[in-house]
Amino acid sequence: MWSNNQRKPAASAASHASDTSLVASGTRVQGDVHFSGTLHLDGCIEGCVSADNDSGAVFTLSEHGQVIGEVQVPHAVINGTVKGDIHAADRLELAAQACVEGDVHYRVLEMAAGAQVNGRMVHQKESQRQLPNPDGGKAVFDDDVVMDNEPHD
Repeated sequence: MWSNNQRKPAASAASHASDTSLVASGTRVQGDVHFSGTLHLDGCIEGCVSADNDSGAVFTLSEHGQVIGEVQVPHAVINGTVKGDIHAADRLELAAQACVEGDVHYRVLEMAAGAQVNGRMVHQKESQRQLPNPDGGKAVFDDDVVMDNEPHD
């Protein structure tokens, strides 16, 4: 397909975002795993599973998979067992067979009936947004906005 005169296209950072790694059933990894792209786990990892928060990486844990350690990823889809805390910077999906023994930190959560969390569930706020002041004065942040149900004249 490639002649001697042609060069293969260089792999870009964007192409790595679609790379998928698989840890197959029956495989046990002892140690921390840092990845980019997608990591699908059918086996067991004894250690921390992590990816850079701004990488768009996705960690998928099948119903047969297990993590004994902390998970720190932007997006996680969990359908197996995690014995440790989960920190999902963007999105966390807990499928019906998910079992988490640890605290769960998330920004967006989708949880199916049957999923179990034995720990705290902590919602992480999005970064503060600066809102324009309608009076033209000092700008306010969305944490400064107070809503009330009192009637105003």
